[in-house]
Amino acid sequence: MPEGSPGRTEEPAPGRPTALVVGGSVTGLFAAAALAEFADVTVVERDTLPDGPVPRRGVPQARHAHLVWSGGVRAFDALLPGLVDEIVGRGARLVHVTGDMVSRTPNEIWFRRFRATPHRILVCSRDLLDSVIRERVLADARVTLRAGTTVSALEGEGGRVTGVRDDQGRILTADLVVDASGRGSHAPRWLTDLGLPQVAEREVNAGLAYATRLYRAPGTTADAGFPLVNVQANPAKAPGRGGVILPVEDGRWIVTLAGTRGGEPTGDPDAFVDFALGLGDPVIGELIKDATPLSDVMTTRSTANRRRYYEKMSRWPDGFTVLGDAVAGYNPVYGHGITVAAQSALAVRDVLRGTPLTAPGTARRLQRAAVRPVAAAWDLAVGQDARYPGASRTPPTALERFLSAFVDRAVATGARNPRALGALLDVMSLEKPATRLFSPDMLVPMLLGPKRPHLQGPPLTEAERKAARP
Repeated sequence: MPEGSPGRTEEPAPGRPTALVVGGSVTGLFAAAALAEFADVTVVERDTLPDGPVPRRGVPQARHAHLVWSGGVRAFDALLPGLVDEIVGRGARLVHVTGDMVSRTPNEIWFRRFRATPHRILVCSRDLLDSVIRERVLADARVTLRAGTTVSALEGEGGRVTGVRDDQGRILTADLVVDASGRGSHAPRWLTDLGLPQVAEREVNAGLAYATRLYRAPGTTADAGFPLVNVQANPAKAPGRGGVILPVEDGRWIVTLAGTRGGEPTGDPDAFVDFALGLGDPVIGELIKDATPLSDVMTTRSTANRRRYYEKMSRWPDGFTVLGDAVAGYNPVYGHGITVAAQSALAVRDVLRGTPLTAPGTARRLQRAAVRPVAAAWDLAVGQDARYPGASRTPPTALERFLSAFVDRAVATGARNPRALGALLDVMSLEKPATRLFSPDMLVPMLLGPKRPHLQGPPLTEAERKAARP
């Protein structure tokens, strides 16, 4: 789209409907992919997007460990067929859950490495993931990138959004505007500026801080498909501390450590291994203590769960929809953000296959459809994080307390029973609703057994331990 002068309205060419996506994030790119079936799409991005798998300005969280649950893997290929194979072809891995993992639950139980379930998570660096998605989406002739443009307001009135205004005063018109600008979204102010009510919000903040360091994969682990290693924090023992080793492309390990209030990791490189050794189990520290670091320690504290309930607003304008972290951002430790982004975009596509993009009420239908995966991920995250001291001004509801206690029992059962594990992973991967936890697959082994004894330590094989030795 050509640059315009301040104050000039840039009208699209007549023809197909038009859509503007605010933000070139993963959410924005998936939204563009979904909308391109029905409209000519312009992605408006304030930064200049890089070429290739390199760090991107404005996404500092990209340096930390990321994964895509199997519900997201399915959504990737539903939106962009063959995308997962392309990412794997560039160096990512599809990791079997729990066969290719060494994982300790929040209630300090080690999962057995069952291979009976079909669940796979996609593991790679965020830079690689973003790069492949960006290349694939922007190769579509129906999608145009407008970089170096910051949106400052919505155009229109309370009943309908007709476009956006940028910080240079230019007006860009569209039949549908999608806000995918992330945690820093200004949509609440934009809507009140149009005379709409303030959106209700809730925050649950466990006070988690992250510290990440990149290592050269030690020994021969780069050649052996080394398992993902995960020690989850226990909310019943504040401060909660945990960590993960994520073997990624190019023979590297992303090691992310985390701690809640009073137990946060720091950016001190000399303290990194000691923090890892001091987790509830020292396995991560033992694996990295002799490994070669490839980076400094990178930290972040932007980890609160924050949700905006747009779907409950009494009035909603035609021509506007909010997606991704702009609706709800989650504690990254649960790894659900990218999966929700893909599933929400898929929900948008599915609505538009039955409803014209320009029809009255379509935007509200899109908002309500996109919130379903948001709600599933929110309940899982808040059920754990609300248990930390000072996490929320509002105490957990009776339902949240019940679900949290039940999930603890479900995790303990799934850790030693493959049938129950399948039901648990269906929910954790955002493939099925939480009601799956109350199915016979979970309830029968939970109540009747047989119950194998819990493992007494991390299920690393001797061959894997040997491979990790420098």
